[in-house]
Amino acid sequence: MESVAHKYKGDDRAHAGVPATKILVVDDNLQNVELLEGLLASRGYEVIKAFNGREALKKVEEVAPDIILLDVLMPHIDGYEVCRRLKARDETKLVPVIMITALNSVEDKVRGIEAGADDFITKPFQKPELLARVKSFERMKGLLDELENAQNVLFSLALALDYNDPYTHGHSQRVAELSKRLAAHIGLPPHEQEIIKKAGILHDIGKIATDKGVLHKPGALDGLEYRHVRDHPVVGEKICRPLKFAKPLLPIIRGHHEKYNGTGYPDGLAGKDIPLGARIMAIVDVYDALTSVRPYRSDIPPEVAIEVMKAEAVKGYWDMELLDAFTELLKSGGCEIKEGDMEEGIPD
Repeated sequence: MESVAHKYKGDDRAHAGVPATKILVVDDNLQNVELLEGLLASRGYEVIKAFNGREALKKVEEVAPDIILLDVLMPHIDGYEVCRRLKARDETKLVPVIMITALNSVEDKVRGIEAGADDFITKPFQKPELLARVKSFERMKGLLDELENAQNVLFSLALALDYNDPYTHGHSQRVAELSKRLAAHIGLPPHEQEIIKKAGILHDIGKIATDKGVLHKPGALDGLEYRHVRDHPVVGEKICRPLKFAKPLLPIIRGHHEKYNGTGYPDGLAGKDIPLGARIMAIVDVYDALTSVRPYRSDIPPEVAIEVMKAEAVKGYWDMELLDAFTELLKSGGCEIKEGDMEEGIPD
């Protein structure tokens, strides 16, 4: 019994039934790997081993480690390049990388920082220091995973809402994809394109609080019903507001029904006071609505939808420059969505 107790000493995960944190140890020196393996395994961590950069990248694909302890000087691919490749990929950029190296000059650390390393430990290392660093990054990775899970739940909820409605099936994904393409067409940088795409997935999430009988009503809405539907951008903003990742999305979600002449809702914003992302989404949202079947009408061909929107632009509904850009995109074939363009659903 004593040996069993010693085996799990300090490992609360074993008692709670929580999977052990997976740590990838990468070093071309077998003695160093075995030393780290013994130290970490005795604390309840699952240790995966790699002895060069190529093997490390392969192991990351196979086991998805929670933390990586990475040597720098290795054959084939050194630690700097391994770290650089991991931090360049959406799937692995948030995995903490601790470089363990005998190199200790300022220049070496700068190279590591430039490669994306999260921390450095100098060889020969002190065991308490290494364990403390690992524990700290274990907590950080847990928090990042919780944040990612919350984000994915919200996106999944939005997509489920979309797909459960026969009249808007795929609408949010199409709006997200086309809004991103329009943003790229007018020259917005990639990170702004991604913000707009994420906002597109979530732009109608407020309709979770909208009466389905009103949404699917085949005839015109009365005043009370119309006001009820108009609440969804505000409700959507409130749903997303508690999550930090959604902060840059909120003005787009709230403002995607504003009109350029100030007659939109919920805030009656006009012109450039409407956030650019919201102006982009307003155009794409209406275009997709016009070209899709709705309870009160059939779908409209794309070229007819554009003519309808141009007539509305004369009234001041849309940003005319953006509508012209969208028309260019449509004529160039850039609005054609092929099978596979949206298959992942949840953006990175």
